[in-house]
Amino acid sequence: MSECIIDVSDVNVGLLFGDFDANIKLIEKELGVVVSARGGSLKITGDDGTVALGQRVLMSLAEAVKRGEMLNEQKIMYAITLAIEGEESKLTQVSADCVCVTAKGKPIKSKTLGQKQYIEAMNQNTIVFGIGPAGTGKTYLAVAKAVAAFRKKEVSRIIITRPAVEAGEKLGFLPGDLQNKVDPYLRPLHDALYDMIGVESYNNYVEKGAIEVAPLAYMRGRTLDNAYIILDEAQNTTPEQMKMFLTRIGFGSKAIITGDVTQIDLPDGKRSGLVEASKILAGIDDIAFCAFSHKDVVRHPLVMKIIQAYEKHDNLLAARNKRKTQKGGK
Repeated sequence: MSECIIDVSDVNVGLLFGDFDANIKLIEKELGVVVSARGGSLKITGDDGTVALGQRVLMSLAEAVKRGEMLNEQKIMYAITLAIEGEESKLTQVSADCVCVTAKGKPIKSKTLGQKQYIEAMNQNTIVFGIGPAGTGKTYLAVAKAVAAFRKKEVSRIIITRPAVEAGEKLGFLPGDLQNKVDPYLRPLHDALYDMIGVESYNNYVEKGAIEVAPLAYMRGRTLDNAYIILDEAQNTTPEQMKMFLTRIGFGSKAIITGDVTQIDLPDGKRSGLVEASKILAGIDDIAFCAFSHKDVVRHPLVMKIIQAYEKHDNLLAARNKRKTQKGGK
């Protein structure tokens, strides 16, 4: 057993510890250490490796508190992830700028380095691909950037679309006309916009044609000038649909394409337009590709662990299939 002392005399220890010491309890649980406050200092007790890790985590979180940041479970887990990789100092780089303010006045900022790079890519490029697992904020941040550009009058329209591909369910079983049938596929996009601009404002903009949320098929034959265009769930496009979408982009427009290549719902034998585009368009100026990983998940921490477990399983299957192929070739 070993211990170390951290000086936190210039830190609001109440904010560092959290309500009912929830922040410290989470660190103790994840790292296997014991943390106690003594005056203006913290004592960390545990094994040699875990004490050193706990010291780096707490020092980075203390710096965040001094900068006025509020701690939550996601930020603490991310600080631990960075510390394990020896990059805890990068926590200060994460939430530098506000992307947008929601209808309720909440500032939207990046929560991980992957998100920060994604935002920077959207600032600097006309077309940006955000590719990664669920819960990494790909679509939400893209909508935030679109709303920010719309408010600044950098664009006159926001157009958000996604392919209506069935994930184990059939459109024909849903009640109503075509619009009613596709609405469930577009619901997450509506929800993001409600959050950013409020339901009433959203409905007004839709009536005026300034905001459009529609299935991908509705994009065919159009030229989209002076617009912020988002293609969501792009892993479910065919190569032909992806090419059709990308060639809709007109002057003064930006396009953000988001997707998760591990959740392709296309019929067997159909190639994903997102996978193909990432190969064909790599290296072209003004087109950026941002890859997210489980480290960028900003939902419940269990989501990150689930994604890690699936990644491990997929890697094992790939290694096993590779060995079988090699044996078969001999």
